[in-house]
Formats: sequence, C-alpha cells, structure tokens
Amino acid sequence: MSDLVRISISLEQGLAERLERLVRGSRYTNRSEFVRDLVRQRLVEQEWTAARHAVVATVTLVYDHHARELLGRLMHIQHGYPGQILATTHVHLSHELCAEMIMVRGKPARIRQLADELRQQRGVLHATLTLATTGEGLRRLGAKSPARTRG
Repeated sequence: MSDLVRISISLEQGLAERLERLVRGSRYTNRSEFVRDLVRQRLVEQEWTAARHAVVATVTLVYDHHARELLGRLMHIQHGYPGQILATTHVHLSHELCAEMIMVRGKPARIRQLADELRQQRGVLHATLTLATTGEGLRRLGAKSPARTRG
C-alpha cells in the first residue's frame, strides 16, 4: 500500500496557469512532485529559522587573490570554525580572481556568523550562503522522491 495521500487545492485561474507554466518550465514530470519540492524547500527554511538542529550549507566566495593579506585572513577565519568546515574547493577564475566553495555543518547562527565574517573581508567581491539540510527531518517525514526528470 502506498504512503501517498491525495489532497486537492483551490487556486485562482491565473495562479493555476502560472503553476502549470512553472511545472513545465522546470521540467518536472508532474505537478505533485513540483509541489512536494516546494513544501520541502519551505521545511528547510523553517529548519534554519528554528536553529535547534545542525544544518548544512555552502559558502561561496569570489575574491581578488591579490588583495593584501586576504588569503591569510580568510584562512584565519576558517580556522576559528573547527568542526563546522567539512570541505573547501578553490578554483582559479582568472589571473586575479578565485572562487572558493566552503561546505559547512553546524547551528544556523554559527554558519551565518562564518559567512558574514568571510563576506566582510576587503578583496571579497561576492559571497553567498546557500542553505541546505542534513535531510534527517525530511527523511523522518517519509519524503521518498519518485524518479523525476530535471535535465
């Protein structure tokens, strides 16, 4: 027996049409999987707001590696977060510019603090924090995703 529950929703005509365009444009095979992913996304946002459990994220930096003492400052900041930094990847974008992706795990406030400290360094041109989840909360909900196409 399936653990799926059927529900129905009511949407204004214009909103329903936009939903259909979004589903087609994102290449989901059906509306249900699209809505399931929207709900999961909102649950992850709430997980970050609740701050009770460890979460994962990626901090992405683009910086001028010629900026005075920047590499040392970035490394010093990262060393202040032992246990939170899981991995880093450094990519040379040009002779002057680099990108660094830092995968982190920990309490949301601590991760945001790290991202803010890195972002504020002179020579960092752009920094983003991409929020994610460890997946434990979603797994407990029985969030089993059927195969889908996103090509």
